[in-house]
Amino acid sequence: MFRLATPIYVELLTAVVAVGLIDLLWVSGLGEDAIATVTIATTAETLAYGIFLAVPTGVTVLVGRRDGHAPLAPVVRTGWMLWAGLSVPITAAGLWLSGGEAYFLIAFAGWPVYFAQTVVDGVLKGRGDTRRPMRHALLCNALVVALDPLFIHGLGLGVEGAALATVLARAITLAASFPALRSPEASTEPGAGPRTGPVAGARAGLLVGAVVRTGLPMSGDFLARALVGMVLVDLVAGFGTAELAGYGVGQKVMLAGVMAFYALRQATMIRTARGEHTGSPLLAGLATGAVVAAVLNVAAEPVAALFAADPGPAVGFLRWMTLYLVPFGGLIAVGGVLQATGRGGRLLAATLAGFAVQLPLAYALSAWLGVSGVWLSMAAGATLSLTAAVLPRTTRAGGPR
Repeated sequence: MFRLATPIYVELLTAVVAVGLIDLLWVSGLGEDAIATVTIATTAETLAYGIFLAVPTGVTVLVGRRDGHAPLAPVVRTGWMLWAGLSVPITAAGLWLSGGEAYFLIAFAGWPVYFAQTVVDGVLKGRGDTRRPMRHALLCNALVVALDPLFIHGLGLGVEGAALATVLARAITLAASFPALRSPEASTEPGAGPRTGPVAGARAGLLVGAVVRTGLPMSGDFLARALVGMVLVDLVAGFGTAELAGYGVGQKVMLAGVMAFYALRQATMIRTARGEHTGSPLLAGLATGAVVAAVLNVAAEPVAALFAADPGPAVGFLRWMTLYLVPFGGLIAVGGVLQATGRGGRLLAATLAGFAVQLPLAYALSAWLGVSGVWLSMAAGATLSLTAAVLPRTTRAGGPR
């Protein structure tokens, strides 16, 4: 399990974290406006990806169920149909909200390329291949590292150069990744449309529904966490700039550890969908949570000091997160099984139940204990969500093949 999860962890760190940080690093010398522009664009892209996430998730699960049992090409074609159908309105909405600013226009116009890469990698993961998606992420980051200084400073394009460099790096990576999709079954490139005819049309409709139903709970979970994160930022801001900065730094540091949970979830989801042995995802998640918590406790002071002149608030946040990370690790790992067995709705319901308790508790405890009450509410919410996810047990449910 961990052998499968390790490449995913590297991929997530590079694809989710590194690109935005690289852009921020290279534009930091252009002033606060440039930094703010890149930050806003990264946030918008995260929300857009949360909406699209249902597609690569559903594709991964359905490809995993079919691999070795039924043709994969119909699922892959369905993934590309959904990519075309969703990329256009999501990108159009982003461009409309961009206000006409050049950086946003360039960055948001590149979303379809980003989404297409997730479909390619989703297919590969469904086949049980997590190494090539990792290589794609590493290639993209290497290109961004090389192109950012060239476009931003060498060509004098400023902050717009960062957007162009990122879009170009992703486009090159996507082009390089297409050969990995080729199989003896059928063409799986985006232009390969489904066979025509009423029967084929009905089957295509069933597959579209299956992909969306399978992946939609993951999108809901992702977006719910993003929205709750925004609420917590507003709440913590009430305790002063130092606490808010500490929360921001602590979250960035913690993200490197939390990616291990999501890597474990993807590995669990892949192996479950493929009918392979997974051991106990719950115990693996809890153990990973404990390890991440221990590492963050040791690294809290020296790492936080790299980001903040006053590391105290960030260190305090990371210390309290020990109570949160262990149940959260278990919840995320168990989510892979639920997603792969057609019970993603239970995962989403468990997540929402935890947030329904966490948010009012955050306001109540923070009035009594200060900002520490917010951190305690996070632990309580994660524990409740984990309990709701694992109990009661239900019969394993498959999905359309």
